[in-house]
Amino acid sequence: MNDEDAEEAKRRTRAWFETLRDRICAAFEKLEDDCTAADAQEHPPGRFAFEPWQREGGGGGVMGLMRGRVFEKVGVNVSTVSGTFSIEFAGQIPGTSEDPTFWASGISLVAHLRNPHCPPAHMNTRHIRTAKSWFGGGADLNPIYPDEADTRAFHARLEQACAAHGEDSYARFKKWADEYFFIPHRGEPRGVGGIFFDYLEGPFEHEFAFTRRVGEAFLDIYPELVARHMDRPWTAEERAHQLERRGRYVEFNLLYDRGTQFGLKTGGNPRAILMSLPPEVTWR
Repeated sequence: MNDEDAEEAKRRTRAWFETLRDRICAAFEKLEDDCTAADAQEHPPGRFAFEPWQREGGGGGVMGLMRGRVFEKVGVNVSTVSGTFSIEFAGQIPGTSEDPTFWASGISLVAHLRNPHCPPAHMNTRHIRTAKSWFGGGADLNPIYPDEADTRAFHARLEQACAAHGEDSYARFKKWADEYFFIPHRGEPRGVGGIFFDYLEGPFEHEFAFTRRVGEAFLDIYPELVARHMDRPWTAEERAHQLERRGRYVEFNLLYDRGTQFGLKTGGNPRAILMSLPPEVTWR
């Protein structure tokens, strides 16, 4: 890919991530308006607040954060950054052993729900360019109380998104997610899985189309799952269990998550990076 094509690829991927952000935020705000649960009426319908930030060295992003009656805390961030990897980080990323410069754009979403029966979720997709270029990302569901029908629906929609990418893509990416979204020191998965993929270096149009399908799949299925449960009643005991389970999410993100490490090591905005942490959590 020549320089002109590379710049066009950067423009298109950045535009897609920003468009997807806007559509997801609109869908989540609609859920806030549609919720009729009695306890939810104590809180006004949430709206996203957007905070731009600049990265010293090149680029920046926008942190989108909402606290509402359905989403106790949800962040939908888009960033596009460029620069030079630090000496200790260069060489750990493909294509940087000789030239440590990079460009990266992506969307990152983490949702923590007020109702313990609504499943928390994570989704991110990204495009990174060094001397090489690739796509990565994933989506996974982290219910406090796993629901078999929700799990089937979530995986079925992701499988559909993977179908055009390759015959074995869903099986590979699901297995990768099962291995990646795992908490070694607990010996347990952090949720009911999803898909995870990285270093997809195939033809740009093929991999970009797949990345868009993953975003569309998440936007299609996740609000539906939230709507199924957001008006259900819940107890103090269920809330206590929710707060304890959230601790698993914190442990994974701070100890093992690649995106957290990449953002912090490349001069990203700590507030935007750590927006993935829940607003309230308990360890016993």
